[in-house]
Amino acid sequence: MGLRDGLLLTLVNTIACLAVPKLLSVISANGQNKNTATVAIAQRSDSNSSAM
Repeated sequence: MGLRDGLLLTLVNTIACLAVPKLLSVISANGQNKNTATVAIAQRSDSNSSAM
């Protein structure tokens, strides 16, 4: 493997190590927001039905 190949692999690895955790956090945050919204809606409907 030449110097150019090593530098290319290092660059690709660096980009992957920076991008993958960010991508996973975005996906994880989207999943948590959906679950949180569902729980909040369920709690509101429960409190409205008990007030009647």
